Amino acid sequence: MKISVITVSYNSEKTIRDTLKSVYTQSHDSIEHIIIDGNSIDKTTTILKEYESKFENTNIVYKWISEKDNGIYDAINKGIKMATGEVVGILNSDDYYTDSSVLADISETFVNKECECLYANLKYIDPTTEKVTRDWKSKPFRNGLFEKSWTPAHPTFYCKKSVYDKYGLYRTDFKIAADVELMYRFLEKNNILSHYLDRYIVTMRQGGVSSSGLKSTIIITKEMIRAFKDNGNHLNIVKYLFYKGLKLKEFIIDNN
Repeated sequence: MKISVITVSYNSEKTIRDTLKSVYTQSHDSIEHIIIDGNSIDKTTTILKEYESKFENTNIVYKWISEKDNGIYDAINKGIKMATGEVVGILNSDDYYTDSSVLADISETFVNKECECLYANLKYIDPTTEKVTRDWKSKPFRNGLFEKSWTPAHPTFYCKKSVYDKYGLYRTDFKIAADVELMYRFLEKNNILSHYLDRYIVTMRQGGVSSSGLKSTIIITKEMIRAFKDNGNHLNIVKYLFYKGLKLKEFIIDNN
């Protein structure tokens, strides 16, 4: 099974080598890696060019473009449109796979399980100390979980290309919660078949678009209200915020 991995980058010279290396060392035998760069002004594109020769020595199809985009979700949509794999996943330019068998395990799961998407576990690390700051262990999906402030860890979300073709891409009118809206649209509204792969597949450096802060929490909450409404549902905001507060246990506090 061919898997298309989409990486969106902008001025990612400090981290993108780890991302690229974690893809080209995968053991799976049918991979397409698509990098959508947003006209970086640092050395990101130099690194992308450098890795062309490294990928030539693998069985991985390696593609990259660098051009202006209208934000991260627009860039992801570009990648999905370019993808030729049966399954599509996102690997951020400051993230990396936990080991070399991740994509092989994902492919095996799609082959052996009746599912249209899967998701797994994720660890956040401090970008300086590399200490784990958040342990995101997921669970099997059931209707009603999104209202309890539950979502799959988006960097672990892999979905059949046919689902995007049928139900649409990421909405570019959302600032930071288009990933949650898309997963809600796929899982809750359209009831696609999902599978929870109970293993860690991605390590993510803390500091993403929607990872922390009161301002981002307010924006996410407003966008969640709109996501529910636009998909024919109503968000119980009191319930949502209550369960969001309980999620603090996912964060690891270092007292030293």
